[in-house]
Amino acid sequence: MFNNLSDRLNDTFDRLRGKGKLTEADITSAMRDIRMALLEADVNFKVVKDFVAATKERCLTAEVLDSLTPAQNVVRIVLDQLVELLGSTESKLVLSSRIPNVIMLVGLQGSGKTTAAVKLAYLLKKQGKSPLLAACDVYRPAAADQLATLGGEIGVPVFRGDGAHPVEIAQGAIREAVDKMRDVVIVDTAGRLQIDEQMMQEAVDIKNAVKPDQVLMVVDAMTGQDIVNVVQTFADRTDFDGVIISKLDGDARGGGALSVRAVTGKPIKFVSMGEKPDSLEVFSPDRMAKRILGMGDVVGIIEKAQEVADAQKLEDAERMLRDGLTMNDLLDQMRMLKKMGGMKSLIGMLPGGQRMLNQMGGNFDESMLDKIEAMIQSMTAKERLKPSIINGQRRARIARGSGTTPTDVNNLMKQWGEMNKMMGKMRAMTQQAQGGKKGKKGKKGKKMRMPGMGAMPGFGGGNPFAGMGGGSGNADMDMLRAMEQQMKGKKF
Repeated sequence: MFNNLSDRLNDTFDRLRGKGKLTEADITSAMRDIRMALLEADVNFKVVKDFVAATKERCLTAEVLDSLTPAQNVVRIVLDQLVELLGSTESKLVLSSRIPNVIMLVGLQGSGKTTAAVKLAYLLKKQGKSPLLAACDVYRPAAADQLATLGGEIGVPVFRGDGAHPVEIAQGAIREAVDKMRDVVIVDTAGRLQIDEQMMQEAVDIKNAVKPDQVLMVVDAMTGQDIVNVVQTFADRTDFDGVIISKLDGDARGGGALSVRAVTGKPIKFVSMGEKPDSLEVFSPDRMAKRILGMGDVVGIIEKAQEVADAQKLEDAERMLRDGLTMNDLLDQMRMLKKMGGMKSLIGMLPGGQRMLNQMGGNFDESMLDKIEAMIQSMTAKERLKPSIINGQRRARIARGSGTTPTDVNNLMKQWGEMNKMMGKMRAMTQQAQGGKKGKKGKKGKKMRMPGMGAMPGFGGGNPFAGMGGGSGNADMDMLRAMEQQMKGKKF
């Protein structure tokens, strides 16, 4: 999603970076390119018109035209305007003190309401809540069965009320929640292929009957310009509190999703980035804007790493920094990458990473990780702990046992050697940051440790991945292209 928009915007910025000083004509030309990029991404015309006008006005100030780095100032202004378009501040789900809290989901059929209800239940369960799902869609065949199946997978009960009216089902779910000590009820309502009076009235009746604490509209990110009319109608009739954007990992242009906040004034609260229950994320306008502009989402990478972290992994990270990596460590890293969504997902969150993936054809061969895992599992316990003992004869045996070739094993050994060299450099940097005193632990907060990646100097706070993020552009792309060339030369 947004890949084409990101490419078009970055091409515009690249042309500006090639100029030492910007003129009004340069700004006008850049704004024309940005206007076309947004319109081609299916952003609402009125939203585009207001966005470009505000951006151009800010870009034509003396502060930009007379500065030493005018292109960087333009990028900063576009980023600020994009954040404002998406909502300026993070809007979290607000729950009241009453028990149970009621969250009602509305939207068209096919927008992903049922899966969004399950993902939201999973997220709340992780936060210590005890959710109950209410199956109020009595029209779509097997809708209640689908909700019951998905709820069973995450361990959240579903109140079905088979044969009852949707309003009665919602009321029965609240009574069930009180009886079973459930503190949140998520009401999955019915949708239609298009807006009709019966659907809207039913949603209004359910809202009046159960008085939900939050009404969230689920919007399909793949919907085009018509999304504006749909959300406006729901806003007028149900007065929803926020939006969940589903299918944001799809291939559509996605501009309709960018229009929602500007058209309705309602905040985007969550975005769904995949099919799995854990793929619902709290929406951050700042981070989304940076991803659209190719600046990556490094904070997201760190959060994913912290989710799979535990005390043992942190101890292992300390040991790897001190003693180097074993093949067991490398195997743990491969498995951690899979838990974090795979290499393609992580590269896409790096500054310039999505652009690099596009240059590679949009694909990253994740089977490489499976081959590495097979080769490591074909090693003996001693070989895993001390890979340096692996000679030619052992490599041939490992290749036979893993269904790979000796060349694949050689490449794995080379990668292991390069990673240990990197750990050695990081160890030296850490010692230098601590005053060059070996064996002495630095103060807490000097470095942030990421599980399976060793201790990373300079990750204490402020700007993670300093030097990679802020839209510096050329340096970032040079580094990523070097990574791409290195990966192209490795066949596992």
